[in-house]
Parts: sequence; structure tokens; C-alpha cells
Amino acid sequence: MFNNKSNKENGPSSKGNDAGSSSINLIGAGTVIEGDIRSNGDIRIDGSVFGHVFSKAKVVIGSTGVVEGDVNSQNADVSGTIKGKTNVSDLLFLKSSAKVIGDIITGKLVVEVGATFTGSCNMGPVIKDIKDADKSNELNKEKTA
Repeated sequence: MFNNKSNKENGPSSKGNDAGSSSINLIGAGTVIEGDIRSNGDIRIDGSVFGHVFSKAKVVIGSTGVVEGDVNSQNADVSGTIKGKTNVSDLLFLKSSAKVIGDIITGKLVVEVGATFTGSCNMGPVIKDIKDADKSNELNKEKTA
């Protein structure tokens, strides 16, 4: 009986409690935060944040959520408002009620009908690498010519 309990504590289900695991952070509607937020886990914002948001996981901005600052994360779902630079390494999903005012840098972008976006967007691989590859090709051509 006691062995089963200790096995459960040491088993795969307890891995979610490790210090390196992700956690879910919620900023409720009506809550106002002034300052930067940093997290290794997911963040859901239904209130207002006046500062930058950094997450190594996913940022969800609900329909009542407002971020006035930069957003940096691996993935993001936006239904609310972002006023600032948005840098998402993997997938940025703009829902129909999303409003983004600022530049977007992302690996992949999904935009539902009705979402608004004002700014520039860079999507896909880093442009710098492509430019450097073109320069090296030009140098090789010059040497052989």
C-alpha cells in the first residue's frame, strides 16, 4: 500500500512538479500590471499589462486582454490587443477579435478574418542568413570569372 503511494510520487506523473517544468500563469480581467513579466511557462492575460511580456512557452491574450509593450514567446494566441513589437519564434495565431499595433516577427502566422494589424511583418527564416548566402555566391562567381 505504501509502496504504491511512493511510486506514484516518483513516477512520471510527478514530473510536472519539477522546477524546470512549465506552469500556467493567469492575469485576470480587471487586473493591471505595470512592469515586465518573465516566465518559463504559459501566460494567459485577460487584464492589462503595461510592460514587456517574456515567455519561453505560450502567451494567450484573451479578448479583454491588453499588452502595451513587447511580447516575446515561443507561441502566442491573441484575441485582445497588443501595442508593441511581437516576436514569436514558432506560431502566432491572431483570432478574429485581435488588434495588433506594432511590428511582428514570427516563424508562422495565422490570421482569422476580422483581425486587425498595423505594422510590418517578417515571417519565416531569418533574412540575414539568406542575404549572407547570396553574398558568398557572388564572391565565388567573382573568383571564377
